Amino acid sequence: MLQPVSVSELTQQIKTALAGPEFQSVAVQGEVSNFLHHRSGHMYFSLKDSNSRIKAVMFRSRNQRLQFVPKNGDTLIAVGSVGIYEPNGEYQLYVDLLFPQGIGELHLAFEQLKEKLEREGLFAAERKRPLPVLPGRIGVVTSPSGAAIRDIIHVLTRRYPGVQVLIFPALVQGAGAPASLTGALAMAQNTDVDVIIIGRGGGSFEELSAFNDEGLVRAIAASAIPVVSACGHETDFTLADFAADLRAPTPSAAAELVVPLQEELFEHISSLQKRMVDSLRRRIQAERRYLVQLSQSPILQRPESYLNQLRQRLDELWTGLGRTQRHNLVLRRGKLESAVGKLETLSPLKTLGRGYAICQNERGEILRQADQTREGEVVHVTLQKGSLSCTVEGRRI
Repeated sequence: MLQPVSVSELTQQIKTALAGPEFQSVAVQGEVSNFLHHRSGHMYFSLKDSNSRIKAVMFRSRNQRLQFVPKNGDTLIAVGSVGIYEPNGEYQLYVDLLFPQGIGELHLAFEQLKEKLEREGLFAAERKRPLPVLPGRIGVVTSPSGAAIRDIIHVLTRRYPGVQVLIFPALVQGAGAPASLTGALAMAQNTDVDVIIIGRGGGSFEELSAFNDEGLVRAIAASAIPVVSACGHETDFTLADFAADLRAPTPSAAAELVVPLQEELFEHISSLQKRMVDSLRRRIQAERRYLVQLSQSPILQRPESYLNQLRQRLDELWTGLGRTQRHNLVLRRGKLESAVGKLETLSPLKTLGRGYAICQNERGEILRQADQTREGEVVHVTLQKGSLSCTVEGRRI
């Protein structure tokens, strides 16, 4: 017989089943219906096709990044996880990303590749390298006929005249652009450029797709030379931006980031020079004052007087040392005499001098009681002067 479970228990079992990985990252395409933008900011709607329907919710924290507001009848691609709303026992889609049909596939691929490369650590902050302070030669990977290269060269020569610019021509749009950009970046690795700018002018998401190519992104991350990414306008982001050592909002901004403004550099050098000269002057003045102070010192003006004081001090110390030694000698002699007196008081010879004797049997054992002997036994008696050998004729115990 089956053991019945409660509705809550069954709901929990379903919730646990839906928590599996196959339901935690899914992309669903469907037509929007019953759309409600709640005053809380959350979006509630359904996705349907000709045969089925699924409820969906996109919370405010997620939908704030949307560039559009869905409406009934739109065909969208929703990316999220499947879960269950326990009070009603209904399964629904918890949406993280929402894309219009058509460009949805590109955005979905972008997000999936970004998540993959991020897990591998290609975008980690600790991998980023600082740019050289004064680059002598700058490599630029971009289209030789685009506006980006003109902007970059104009800013570089205006800010830092004399800097060398080496251009590595590449396609920045179209099917062959990823391979062209990757090849140009590889060519730059074999030169003596100090920093590389890679990018293009602004464009739509599709037009910037070459800079989302996985091979190009990995090549940027593996570059032995620091790379500055400058793809699009300030609001445009590509995967190349995340992999580069520094992201510039525009090609012109990239040029401003890689070289200092020459006037500011000269001003800074002039300021450092002035500080150094001032510091040296202060040091020389301080040393001169110290030299004057030393030259006026009584020690240098009358050195014999100082030596006489030292001689007198030495005599005082020598006299004090002798006095201390004699005092210590008297103290030690007194301690020695006291120890000798105590030793004499405790000496066995002193005891024998008062009329006592030491008796020992033939084995050398000291006799303290009469019952330690027997009649006829020979005992040895030690006196203060000399000793006796006696025979025991009787005992009184």
